[in-house]
Order: sequence, then structure tokens, then C-alpha cells
Amino acid sequence: MAACARLLPRLPAPAAMAAAFWIAAGCLAQDYPAGTFSIVAFDSLTGELGVAVESRAFSVGQAVPWAEAGVGAIATQSQTNRSFGPKGLDLLRRGHPAEEVGAMLLEEDQGRENRQVGIVDAAGRTFNFTGSGCSAWAGAVRGPGYSCQGNILVSEEVVEAMARAFEETEGDLGERLLQALVAGQAAGGDRRGMQSAAVLVVRPSDEYPEYRYRYTDLRVEDHEDPIREIVRLYRMHEMGDLLEARARYMKRYEAMGDERMARLEKERIGAVLARALAEKEPDAENLNSLAWFCATNDIYLDEALRAALRAVELAPDEAYIIDTLAEAYFRKGMVEEAVATIRRAVDLEPEDAYYRRQLARFEEALGG
Repeated sequence: MAACARLLPRLPAPAAMAAAFWIAAGCLAQDYPAGTFSIVAFDSLTGELGVAVESRAFSVGQAVPWAEAGVGAIATQSQTNRSFGPKGLDLLRRGHPAEEVGAMLLEEDQGRENRQVGIVDAAGRTFNFTGSGCSAWAGAVRGPGYSCQGNILVSEEVVEAMARAFEETEGDLGERLLQALVAGQAAGGDRRGMQSAAVLVVRPSDEYPEYRYRYTDLRVEDHEDPIREIVRLYRMHEMGDLLEARARYMKRYEAMGDERMARLEKERIGAVLARALAEKEPDAENLNSLAWFCATNDIYLDEALRAALRAVELAPDEAYIIDTLAEAYFRKGMVEEAVATIRRAVDLEPEDAYYRRQLARFEEALGG
């Protein structure tokens, strides 16, 4: 702060007063330790890399998580040196393992004793560091392919609970990362409270290079319960972009003849559908989207039909939801039911050319 204050006498008095506020704010933003707990991890099965983080600081997702598929994942926190993200990924990209990268980043950082960092590379090797200037409780724990770290925590149990949850949770990397956050918060989390959270997952893909940088990228910037909120957002993500991504990988694996991985992706789609069907208060839009997706991809047709029927119960006068039910009937070979159902959509929206085409399609199949 004193170093910042030395700039003020050079300014006219009114400007100095205004600058004092902004310089002080900038110095505080740089020097104040932001309590945070995070996990970096690698999934050897899919090649996914990711970071999940929560903090009693605004917009933690802009500072802490960095990842690139086939390269590595980095969490940089405490008095965050954001340059560790791009610099670290560049070093990993050049072939340096996680331990070397961590040492190289810290060697040239004069503020290293106030830093905390976790790194995992694309071979699952890990590194973490907690500087002596990080506010208690501060520390980390590593396991196969992951590292959990935190500062200004209630106790060491926070990172230990995260590690247990990550190892015990089944499913894709995003799910396991989020369950680690849930467990960390249940163990006490940041001793100052909660404010923001983020989860970033990347995955190798030649056909869809965007997944190499953002397979899952969700942030909660300012919320009284950011972990609960980011889990809610992830459930929505599962029924949208992530569902499409899993289907793409499933088809890719099928084309490659990799039955094991194709089955895995299909099972993960099925798990999302089963979760939606089990909800006590299901959402018609979510059920409709899942039913349409599964029906048109000819997977889980029984469950798709159940989801479509439930969606129509919840929204009986929505033509597009009725159309999904008709499609589900048709894919199941229940053509008479498909014709009767699509006629309801046509009656609701008689000028809609799409519904009339659907009716002609189903009637042609019935006549054949």
C-alpha cells in the first residue's frame, strides 16, 4: 500500500483523492488473500482434464481455473498469479511434466510464498504448492490423477473430504469434480463463507476442437449458495450441450469399433434420462428435450416414451411436446398411436407445415 501511495503526490489534489480510492482498491485486490478450495484432475479413460473451484470471492472462475485438452489443468489461487494459467499451459504443451512446470513457475515468482497452485498434466502427473504466506488453514492433498488444495479453510478435512468424494464418485469427470466441491463445502469449506464457483472440463477431439478448450465451462459469479447453483446448472448442461457431445462421442466410438467406450457414452446418456424420470417435480421442457433426443437417436426408446408421456401430462396443450410423443410412438413401432397423437398437434396448430408433414409421414407408414 505504501508503494502505491507514493504515486499520489505527483497528482493535483482532486485527482489524487480520486486516484487514492482506485489505487487502494487495486492494491487490496492484489494483496488480499482470496480463500479458495479447488481440485484439478485427469480422467485416463476419456482423456478429460478439469478444474472445479469455490471461493468467498467474486467471480473465482475468471482467475483460478485453466485447462487445455491433451495438455493439462491448473488452479492458481490464494494471492492469485493469473499468469500461472497461460504460462503453465504453455510449459505443459512443450512437454514439461507437472512437477517441472510448478517449479519453473514458482522459481521466477517473487510472491511465491503467497501463492497456492495445483497442476495435473495429460499423463495424470500432479503437482501442488502452498506458500508459507497463505492464510490458515492452507494445504493440499494429492491422489492418482488429481490434486485438491485450499486456503482460509475451516480445517484440513475440507481437502481430505474432497479427495474421498472424487475417488468414490462414479460418472464423468465433471460429475466427480462437482461432488468434490459438494464434499468440501460439507466439511466446512472456506471459513469466511461462499460466493462464487466454477467448473471447467476439456476433452480431446479432432472433429470438435472446441471441446479441447470448453467441453464444460460453467460459472456462478455471485450467489449465496454457489455450489448448489452450479450443480443445478450442470444438470441443465447435461440435458443440452453435454448430451449432444456424448452422442457425438458415442457415434465416433461406434465408427471406430470401440464398443466399450460407445457403451459408456450411451450409459451416461441413459443415466441423465433416468435421473430426469426420477425427479419428484419434473420439468416438462427437460423431459421433452430428453425424449426427443433419445427417440431421434433410437436409444432408450422405452424411457423416451415414458418421458414424452410425462411431458404431455405436464403440458397437454403444447403442440411441440405432443409432437415429441408422436415421434416416440413412431420410433417404437406404435404407428397408430403416432398418427392419433400427431393429429392432436395438427388440431392445435393447423397452419403449421411441419406437423402436417409429420402426419403424412406417419400415415404413409401406417398405410404401408
